[in-house]
Amino acid sequence: MCVTCTHTIHRARHHFGWNRDFEPAIVAKSGETILFECLDSSGGQIGNDATLETLTALDFARINPVTGPVYVEGAAPGDALKITLRAFHPSGAGWTAIIPGFGLLADQFKDPALHVWSYDSGTLAPAAFGPKGRVPLKPFAGTIGVALAEPGLHSVVPPRRVGGNLDIRDLSAGVTLYLPVEVEGALLSIGDTHAAQGDGEVCGTAIESRMDVEATIELVKDARLPAPRFTTPGPVTRHLDGAGYEVTTGIGPDLMTAAREAVMRMVDLLSAEHGLDPNDAYMLCSVCADLRISEIVDLPNWVVSFYFPRIVFD
Repeated sequence: MCVTCTHTIHRARHHFGWNRDFEPAIVAKSGETILFECLDSSGGQIGNDATLETLTALDFARINPVTGPVYVEGAAPGDALKITLRAFHPSGAGWTAIIPGFGLLADQFKDPALHVWSYDSGTLAPAAFGPKGRVPLKPFAGTIGVALAEPGLHSVVPPRRVGGNLDIRDLSAGVTLYLPVEVEGALLSIGDTHAAQGDGEVCGTAIESRMDVEATIELVKDARLPAPRFTTPGPVTRHLDGAGYEVTTGIGPDLMTAAREAVMRMVDLLSAEHGLDPNDAYMLCSVCADLRISEIVDLPNWVVSFYFPRIVFD
């Protein structure tokens, strides 16, 4: 429970996609703190007892619900919302899946796979993955955005200049995010909460987990912000850094191809060194390993590196 929150938006007040004509769930003033009760990205379809049959029966019309929207008094096109993410209240349960046709290596991982997670929502101790793996947790909001100026319904799947499905792991507690406003009232919504994710979210899912989010919303007039930006209060990888990394690379003239090759090589490495099924290795990469552009200046080839934290198997 949030004692400093002015408003609470319950899970029932969710929607799918972005539309400037959606009815606001609440009207808020600049400076107020709101508790967003968020669903997981399946909209509650995948629970603790989920099986592969649950995954294959997924209703994709109910994917990525976001809680809101919030009409911010005084917000107008050209302004920005300053959103301070105060706290996350996780549920202790989550899931990661390979969904056919989705993910960086969708052409290689064509069959569905599912891992259901249980974790301590109080201590946020690393979550167990198989007999040896322990994944450090870092709750954050995968989807946070405002309405576009263009009329009509817009899919929640791709990220946009006004935010949305950003899947930026570092949008965690203490971070301040700035979003450009394109419509009167801004119409802010939050959802798709994650307990952990690697930079890249390579298989297409993180530890998808229902949780509540406390956020303070402030209005920045005439900011003329062209795209989202954010500020972190300190280091962002301490939960992963303790034992170093195993790193694979992809090298070539195309960044996407290099990224795919770096991930493929890590899947092979984890399978060989830890006896993981390739599906499990791929999902594990998605929740805790980071894609980085290491070099993008030495023509004609670029280097993409994939960092897997050794602490997972310590």
